[in-house]
Amino acid sequence: QVQLVESGGGLVQPGGSLRLSCAASGTFRSIMAMGWYRQAPGKQRELVATITTAKSTNYADSAKGRFIISRDNTKNTVNLQMSSLKPEDTAVYYCNAQVLNYTLRRNDYWGQGTQVTVSS
Repeated sequence: QVQLVESGGGLVQPGGSLRLSCAASGTFRSIMAMGWYRQAPGKQRELVATITTAKSTNYADSAKGRFIISRDNTKNTVNLQMSSLKPEDTAVYYCNAQVLNYTLRRNDYWGQGTQVTVSS
């Protein structure tokens, strides 16, 4: 089993910054892609950014130029540095990891979510 634990959410004023972190633990062969998704009230969960093991990144248009995703493969962690935050960034942010287990089966895991609120 794999656990993803997120941290770093909170309340920030428009234009401010926040850094989200996610740590994976458990028993697995390797972690493939990791990413951050978000879900605002009344909306579907959406992609924010993803990063591969080779550190190739992909961003939603809304995140480009403002957010930076990074990971540490030795620590099985992924971070999301968010800057120039806007009220529309308010959402619950979820960490995701595509994990390869020892039977070479790939499974998706999700964190519990961390609230980000952008408001003055």
